[in-house]
Amino acid sequence: MLLRKDTRKINWLMLAKVIGWLLMIESGFMAIPCAVSFAWGEQDGWIFATFTMLTFFTGYVLNHFLRPERHTMGKREGFLLTALVWVVFSLFGMLPFLLCSHRIGAGDAFFEAMAGFTTTGCSVYADPEELSHGVNLWRALMQWIGGMGIILFTLAVLPMLNSSGGMQMFNAEVTGITHDKIQPRISQTAKGLWLIYIIITLACALLLWLGPMSLFDAVCHALGTVSTGGFTTRAAGPAAWDSGYVDTVITVFMFTGGTSFTLVFMAATGRFAAVKANATFRYYASTVAVSIGIFAAVMAIKMGWGSTLRGVLIDPAFQIVATITSTGYVVQGLSGWAPVLLGLLLPMMVFGACAGSTSGGAKLDRMLVLTRYVRNSLKRTLQPNTITKVEIDGRVLTADTVNQAISFLALYAIVIIFAAGVLTLMGVGLSDSLFCSASCVSNAGISPDAFGGDLAISSLPVAGKMVLSLAMLTGRLEVFTILVLFMPGFWRK
Repeated sequence: MLLRKDTRKINWLMLAKVIGWLLMIESGFMAIPCAVSFAWGEQDGWIFATFTMLTFFTGYVLNHFLRPERHTMGKREGFLLTALVWVVFSLFGMLPFLLCSHRIGAGDAFFEAMAGFTTTGCSVYADPEELSHGVNLWRALMQWIGGMGIILFTLAVLPMLNSSGGMQMFNAEVTGITHDKIQPRISQTAKGLWLIYIIITLACALLLWLGPMSLFDAVCHALGTVSTGGFTTRAAGPAAWDSGYVDTVITVFMFTGGTSFTLVFMAATGRFAAVKANATFRYYASTVAVSIGIFAAVMAIKMGWGSTLRGVLIDPAFQIVATITSTGYVVQGLSGWAPVLLGLLLPMMVFGACAGSTSGGAKLDRMLVLTRYVRNSLKRTLQPNTITKVEIDGRVLTADTVNQAISFLALYAIVIIFAAGVLTLMGVGLSDSLFCSASCVSNAGISPDAFGGDLAISSLPVAGKMVLSLAMLTGRLEVFTILVLFMPGFWRK
């Protein structure tokens, strides 16, 4: 009986030990911008070197000097680790911002780090061109790490977690209604997904480098594009190069980042039929295609005989894909577009792209479930005795799966409204509050001023940024992983 009670306790020492491993891994990533800063002869190299060693030393102490009685983790530890590691990574990831050549306060630094790791991409830096190469690369790396997922990377490099809460952590972090494995073991699945992620990132960087971008800018934008994060090295973003080639390459790789990486893996291994048959991908691709057609027609009418290929097709396609994948890039002059087009972009920002991708939002998978559930409800209104089912890709979803998807969408809306309500208490206007909240929960990172409003997220008070930081984390971990921690039953033995 005593043993049974002990096994029900949260294994805090094991959690801390694993977090120690993760901090040592984070220090390895932090060493990359450290080396880059030194290569460019920047003083920020010493800042990165200091915090790289501090991060590694903290992780080493936690990992090597803690002696947990049990080296296993259950479901509760899986949820806790998934939530805690994003906060811990942001706390240590923000340290270089505090003392770098363009230092910012602790509140802004934490917001910047959380916006990076959650791939939200809204930044407190007005002009990234003033930042050192090390800081810009660290911002890009943060979103790239968070794009595929910190826990997923951990499962790839720490196979011991495969049998110690690995499935719980995989389910808690990977987005979507159901979670398909591409390999029998979680660690093998994680390695396969990360390998595809790395290959796609390298391909994007190479193609951007072949255009007008320097190698450094190409790498930073590839890290931000494939992760659908949206941090950039220029104040104007990709528009700084004024290149249709750059916009086209980024559009293609943003679209890829918004596709389930399980499908990308299938395509890479020649299983194109499975990709074509996937209902969510077809929904995603058709939504983008139809939207481009609508936007192109409106832009052509508005521009008249002065229409150009870039103005009618390339810019709308870029903005549509940047919005639906939650990358958050904005084309020049977006606020001057027809109101109907800006209105169409808003639901794209909220719902996002495919589950299992690097994009944010509620995900089109759930939108697909919702539309079919509503259709069935309408059928039952006309024919009460009709037996209906929600079927996707030839699989009939269980009632629990459908209910979970509907519950998620309800909670998602509640979180947006709640965060917006808190912002209004700080004096932010209602429309701006709702926009900021929806943008951060959806990990899109688009400021209201981009759509013609007066407010920039970066201008919010620190308290408002802390609220949005929690909103970003809640959205990135898909609501349940965070909200379950507030249930009293979670903490009971």
